[in-house]
Amino acid sequence: MKTFVTKPAEVERSWYVIDAEGQTLGRLATQIAVLLRGKHKPIYSPSVDCGDYVVVINAEKIQVTGRRLDQKKYYRHSGYPGGLSEITLRRQLEIYPTRVIESAVRGMLPKNKLGRKMFKKFKAYAGPEHPHQAQQPVVMEL
Repeated sequence: MKTFVTKPAEVERSWYVIDAEGQTLGRLATQIAVLLRGKHKPIYSPSVDCGDYVVVINAEKIQVTGRRLDQKKYYRHSGYPGGLSEITLRRQLEIYPTRVIESAVRGMLPKNKLGRKMFKKFKAYAGPEHPHQAQQPVVMEL
């Protein structure tokens, strides 16, 4: 019996639409990361990008538990001395609602070239509209 090895040409990609309204941030991000990596497929291989495309709508209506809206902070640095800036989750959802879910999903993917390639298949939109109707995405209930 021979061992099956997944080749990039054998991978078939699907498109999924996920509505983030009322979903908990971390639980939603883990399920999105599984779809992006392809771990839900029987041909999964850690060294090959087997994942599907994921479109998230209503990213601004994501929910978190506890006091995370005020306690969780996002940091970024300008590269200059003293250039560290922070923003709370509540403020981040007001200004850039898609960045919240993007950073959660990015943190659950591999930190290498393959992870960056997987992340390019992820699309997030603040409202209920998205421009990917031509790909005939499947609505996924979580």
